[in-house]
Amino acid sequence: MPRDIPDLPAIPGIIPTTHPFVPATAVVGPSHRPATAVYRALVALAAATGVAVEMKLGTTARLLSYFTIQTNLLVAVVFAMSARRAWSARRPLPGVLTGGTLIYISITGLVYHLILANESAPFSMTGGNDTLSGWHAVANQLLHTVTPIAVAIDWLLLTRPTPLALRNAATWLIYPLAYLAFSLARGAMLTPGTPARYLYPFVDVDRHGYGGVLGNTAILGAAFYALALLIVALDHVRPDPVRRPENRISSQATGGLK
Repeated sequence: MPRDIPDLPAIPGIIPTTHPFVPATAVVGPSHRPATAVYRALVALAAATGVAVEMKLGTTARLLSYFTIQTNLLVAVVFAMSARRAWSARRPLPGVLTGGTLIYISITGLVYHLILANESAPFSMTGGNDTLSGWHAVANQLLHTVTPIAVAIDWLLLTRPTPLALRNAATWLIYPLAYLAFSLARGAMLTPGTPARYLYPFVDVDRHGYGGVLGNTAILGAAFYALALLIVALDHVRPDPVRRPENRISSQATGGLK
């Protein structure tokens, strides 16, 4: 039989047996959100400012090797893009990207405050926040406190749920694992005794050996994965902060159509 027969016209008095569903995104485009755009632009500016100050005061090549600098650069780029989309009423960035940005900058803030700047922690870094002053202190607060909190607020209050999938939690761990490999390779290539040969104390092979480093990072990796699972779970239960008009295209006839 030919397959190009046109649809037959509707018969008066007979209600169709199917209920076509049209998603709201097909008929309601993204809205212009100037307040959200301004907020995200300020977050991007804060992250970029912290990185710029550190670059001005330190060595660029070494600073770019830090997880803190890399994640704040990610925040600056992602939030600048997201601010532009919110301002121009374009589709938001993929949830995998915004969720990944959230978890990476959260790792930066949590590791710093709970481990590196905590004097009672076994991996506390000497010369912590109490010894910083001037622009060093400003950059430190921007990179480790302001941007992690600001990104979390944006995700909770200004970003629509995707929802995310469980596989995303494992995918997000690829970057921390790649960074671990990079950090160990960098340290192996540098001459013993080089300052900041290993950028973080829990990956210092000279102090803990490769076995100890793998044990330390395995514990941290499990914590990061649990955090990723928490973000996925929250994305399924948190309310939608962006209210959209209800889709009214579907038929309003009664009798089993809902």
